[in-house]
Amino acid sequence: MLFKGAGLIPLILLGMCAGIGAARAQQPPAATPAAATAPSTLTVLVVDVQSLLQNSKAAKMVRQQIEQKRNEYAKEISTQEEGLRHERDNLQRQQSTLSADQLNQKGREFQQKVNELDRNVQAKRQALEKSNGEALEKIQESMLKIITDIAKDRKANMVFQRAELVLFDQGFDVTDEVLQKLDEQLPTLTVNFATPVVANAPAAAQPAAAQAKPAKKK
Repeated sequence: MLFKGAGLIPLILLGMCAGIGAARAQQPPAATPAAATAPSTLTVLVVDVQSLLQNSKAAKMVRQQIEQKRNEYAKEISTQEEGLRHERDNLQRQQSTLSADQLNQKGREFQQKVNELDRNVQAKRQALEKSNGEALEKIQESMLKIITDIAKDRKANMVFQRAELVLFDQGFDVTDEVLQKLDEQLPTLTVNFATPVVANAPAAAQPAAAQAKPAKKK
């Protein structure tokens, strides 16, 4: 694979009622002992983020576009590789007719083309990873907003990713509700593909004549 899924944003939302928490923080501490203070109610929700990034309409559309672009890049690279194989075969057939200097020169030129293709492959891979990551970030932003709204409606003060838990009551799981709202709010998503940027060749690989500067005339 040319890329891996982008890192998931944390979904542990503490203190959803921020205004109430701030108001309490401004009040002076109570004179009663801490043991006498009644504990606040803990309301927990659970979300399967990985499932949302697999099954939502937007995520499926992103995967389809990424796969299409990957296949497009693969065809381009395959064509370039085929051209290099033909050039290599021709160079091998010319070994008996070329001088040592000519053979070395052609060998250096061929190696430069191989290195250029390698940099081109790396650039395409990085562009795909960047494009996929940015698209997933948009899905995660919408997902987090939906989860925040659900948590406020249910007066929840903590939300966990399902992958972080071993056992829990399935009644806390709101993944299906989040998925329904996510598909309603973000039914489609067009990937903004980054342009592959090929890294410059190392200075040592450039011809010596190109590196030399003409001496200044006095």
